[in-house]
Amino acid sequence: MHRISIIQGEHAVVGEPGTVITTLLGSCIAVCLQDSVTRIGGMNHFLLGEPGKDQRVNAHELQRYGLHAMELLINAMMKRGATRNGFRAHLYGGANIVAGLGSIGSSNAAFARRFLETEGIAIGHVDVGGTRARKVEFLPYEGKARSTAVADAPPIAVPVTPRGGELELF
Repeated sequence: MHRISIIQGEHAVVGEPGTVITTLLGSCIAVCLQDSVTRIGGMNHFLLGEPGKDQRVNAHELQRYGLHAMELLINAMMKRGATRNGFRAHLYGGANIVAGLGSIGSSNAAFARRFLETEGIAIGHVDVGGTRARKVEFLPYEGKARSTAVADAPPIAVPVTPRGGELELF
């Protein structure tokens, strides 16, 4: 099995069996997309849905946004021979992991669902929300995906150093 790992701002497209695309998500979103006729599929990983109304975004920053990431994924699949009328999507991520950041994950998930519905792309499996990170694996040729929760990190051990009868924590 050939493994392709993607990170934020990236996408991968595959049309051959025996390949898995994988990523790790927190509040980010990954859309796994497959054309069931040509068996071409791909995955993207984006940070935010779309820029704010008055926000200026340079070309380098566009890759962070789902609006751009979805177009790149769809165009890359069509360039390989996929047709839009056979698309089916799986949607993952959108966790609200850090309380101080509000509901960024929920907003990202809502954007992705809205984009897919607006574009008339069928939505299959959806695993979004919650407060835990996810590992996503997608077999594009087969159109199968799975998402597993990433275990919480173990607590960090704080070294204690005795000094002159007192304890110093750092």
